[in-house]
Amino acid sequence: MRKADLPAPAAPDHPAWLALRRYTIGPDDAALDFTGRLARDNGWSRDLADRVLDEYRRFAFIAATAGHPVTPSDAVDQAWHLHLTYSRDYWDRFCPLLGRPLHHGPTAGGSAEEHRFFAQYADTLRSYEAAFGPPPADLWPPAARRLRDDPRARRVHPRDGLVVPWPVVGLLLLAACLVPCWRLLA
Repeated sequence: MRKADLPAPAAPDHPAWLALRRYTIGPDDAALDFTGRLARDNGWSRDLADRVLDEYRRFAFIAATAGHPVTPSDAVDQAWHLHLTYSRDYWDRFCPLLGRPLHHGPTAGGSAEEHRFFAQYADTLRSYEAAFGPPPADLWPPAARRLRDDPRARRVHPRDGLVVPWPVVGLLLLAACLVPCWRLLA
C-alpha cells in the first residue's frame, strides 16, 4: 500500500486536533481580529470567514498527520496566506502545535505540476474525509474548479471597478433585448 493510500488518523481525540480547535490567530486585543480581516480582505461575511478558519484548522491537522503532501481549497489557501503574514504567530505558536513546520509551496506551472496538484488535492480530500467526514462542498470544490478556475480569480478593489455577478448581467442583457421588442408590440 502506498503512503498516500493510508487514511489520516481520526481527528477528535488527536492531541494536535485538540490544540488546533482552541488555537486563535493574532493578538486578542486587535481592533480588527484575524477572522474580521479574512472577511474584509475577501469580501466575505463574518460567518463565512469563521467557517473558512475552521476548515483551515482541519487542513493544518491533515497536513501534519496525513503523511502525504496536501493541497488546500482556494478559500483555505486565502486563510493560509493571511496567516503567513502573522509570521511570529505562525512560526512560533502555530507550527509547534503541528509538531513540524508547514511551508507553503506554490506551483512552478506546467502539466506535470498540474497533475501533481490534482493528485495531492484528491489525497487531501480523502484524508479529510477519513478524519472529519465529507468536506463542505462550498469550501472544498471539485479539483477542476479548484485547480483550473479558482486560480484565475483576481482581486478587485471596489473603487477600481464594478463587479457584477453573471446572473445580474444576464438579466440586464435580457431586459436590453426585451425593451425594443416591447416597443414594437406597443
